This record gives sequence, C-alpha cells and structure tokens, in this order.
Amino acid sequence: MTFNIAHGRGLGLYQGFTSARKLRRNISAIAELARRLRVTVAAFQEIDESSHWHHGLRMMDELKEEAGFPSALMGVNNRRGGEKPLAYGNALFTSLPVELWDNQPFGDATLGEKGFMYAELKVGGPYLLPIVNLHLDFRSKKRRIVQVERMLDFLRARPARPDRTHLPPVVCGDFNSRAAPEDDAVQHLFRHLLEESGYMLFPLESRTFPSFFPRKGIDFVFLPGSFRVTECVVVPTLLSDHRPVLVDFMTPVLPQSQEVAY
Repeated sequence: MTFNIAHGRGLGLYQGFTSARKLRRNISAIAELARRLRVTVAAFQEIDESSHWHHGLRMMDELKEEAGFPSALMGVNNRRGGEKPLAYGNALFTSLPVELWDNQPFGDATLGEKGFMYAELKVGGPYLLPIVNLHLDFRSKKRRIVQVERMLDFLRARPARPDRTHLPPVVCGDFNSRAAPEDDAVQHLFRHLLEESGYMLFPLESRTFPSFFPRKGIDFVFLPGSFRVTECVVVPTLLSDHRPVLVDFMTPVLPQSQEVAY
C-alpha cells in the first residue's frame, strides 16, 4: 500500500491546526486500516519523525505498534531545529525481514523537501525484493523529471551481490503527476521501466486526489511485468487528502507454496 498520510491531519488544511486528540485518532485509524487490509508493505509519504506540530506524538512508534508491523524505517527529508523543529519525510512499514535500506533526499531544504527511500526485503532463499518509496515535487515538471532520473541513477548503481538475487524493484509513491502527460514524471519513469522489465502501472484510471472528491490520479505503484497481480484497489477513505493505493501481487520466482502476497 502506498499512502500520503498528510502528517496525520486528515482533511485539515494545515497540520499545525490539528489538535493532539484528532491527530492521535487519525494515526490510530490509519493503523487500523493497514491492519484490516492485512498490508505486508506500507509506503507512507508526509509522515513525521518529530515535528512541533504533532504535539509530541510518537507517530512512527504508534503506527508500528497499532498496525502490528515488525519493522518501521524512517527517511527524513526535512530537518530543522530551533523553536519550531521539523523532521519528516517518507516511511516504510513491513512484516518482511529488511536486508538493507537507504534514504535519499533530493535537496537540503528544511521545509517542503522531497526524496525517496530504498529498501531490500527478504522474500525467501537468496531473493530480495527492492522497494522504492518516492515523493516528487508538486510545483515543477522539470524538477520532477530530474528527481526521477536521480532515482534511476541510484537503482542502476546498486552493486551486484553474488550471494543474493535481486528481483526487479517495485516503485511507488506520490508522484504529483498524472499518468497521461508524456512530458511529466509518471510517463517518463514508465518508459524507462518498460525498457528494463516490461512494467505495469497501477491504478490505470482510478483517481486518488483529493480524497473527498477525487479528480486526478497522482499516487501510483509500478510493478514488473513478471509479477502476478491479483487485485488493485484505490481505498475509499477520508483519513488524508489522498486515497491509498493497495495492490496484491505475487513474486514470480518462488515455488507456489512459498509465494508471498504484498
């Protein structure tokens, strides 16, 4: 599942105006959603590690505990000290063993910076499933293309490991771009991934933003063509201004008895 949780503010316009009680209620509801849907990997964007507007809530710890995830990884893309400290970015929650992970902010801004997380998850034997949790700039098409290229360069530079077999990566997140424009980030990435492993894009037509009356799709999951997809759902919920995208799929390399659903 990929989900921009908007700092836990729900449908509020600004998280700084969200009361401590409402914030805790929203975070608990997001955890309940992940638990109810039996999510194995949750990629969240706009989640806080420690920011002045979240009233001391241990957001990562609360989500991990209430949703029942063994592992929680935090990728901070914005960090600021002072009287109003900030620390937020992307996060990955999973019930699969984590082999390694990294976080790559696109810049050094202390507010509004975007970036991506990369993690390798163990799925049986020597096989590793790479996951990319991506959040792109919302203002500039040119900047989004540059950010996609930086992410692709990171993937190309991954060192080969003789004792491990990497499956093609799953790429997901908030792209701040619709699927159709050929000169924007989604199609730019899609062309590159098609050349590599014949990727599929989900969802194709469903809209994810804004959640109360979705008018456009900007949240996506890219899956390799060799994976077996059983379902894709845009979950109708008002826990954020985005709707989450849930995809069930099977990896292609394991025996049927060992296939893992995500």
